[in-house]
Amino acid sequence: MAATAPESVRTGVLGVPVNVSPDVFQAALALHAGGGGQIVTLNAEMTMAARLDPELGSAIAAADLVIPDGAGVVWALGLQGYRVRRSPGIELARELLVHAASKGWRVALVGASPAVMERLTTRLGQELPGLKFVLTAHGYQREEAWPGLEQQLVGARPDLVLVALGIPRQETWIQRLPGRRGGIWMGVGGSFDVWAGVKKRAPSWMGALQIEWLYRLIQEPSRWRRMLALPEFAWAVLRQQ
Repeated sequence: MAATAPESVRTGVLGVPVNVSPDVFQAALALHAGGGGQIVTLNAEMTMAARLDPELGSAIAAADLVIPDGAGVVWALGLQGYRVRRSPGIELARELLVHAASKGWRVALVGASPAVMERLTTRLGQELPGLKFVLTAHGYQREEAWPGLEQQLVGARPDLVLVALGIPRQETWIQRLPGRRGGIWMGVGGSFDVWAGVKKRAPSWMGALQIEWLYRLIQEPSRWRRMLALPEFAWAVLRQQ
């Protein structure tokens, strides 16, 4: 019979590391208290991508906390005897923003389009008036602008950095950022679009049924090729049993 892990342990799914933790929010706070590091939110699609992309695989392996974001990863962990809850990255990131506002953390946001970033900072400022932004930058910077932005970001010594540059870029960019130290650094995918009100998150009932992927596909039909990774993931996991 599967048992809830008493403390965070590092295991793997298809050779890609993932942490089993009873409380990912507390694990993130412990990471911050211990000197900071990178958080990766792992789902089936990213797992399959990491097996084909050595740079992404290395970034995930080097991350300090890898949480089971997708239902497929939770299912695969269950087959190993771990009873864990799915931990959506968008929810963890929001919890961290609320905590940051209450504790006076220095926050940086990087990614999304210029319009989304403008809407996002306005909305977050209204919803969480205690937030202290030390840097906000959209993800459509000119190539020559990135080194200066990175230097400014590292120099700001943020407590929390949320990066919405898409997978795998956000994970690999964080991992190789020169001079990165302290704070929590986390890729958040399309969370900025949702928080800015540009896109909607799947209804809670779809989350409960673990079919949020279907909602995303309906919103973005062009994702259908990427969704082929889901049956490939399931078959690969079953073959290992």
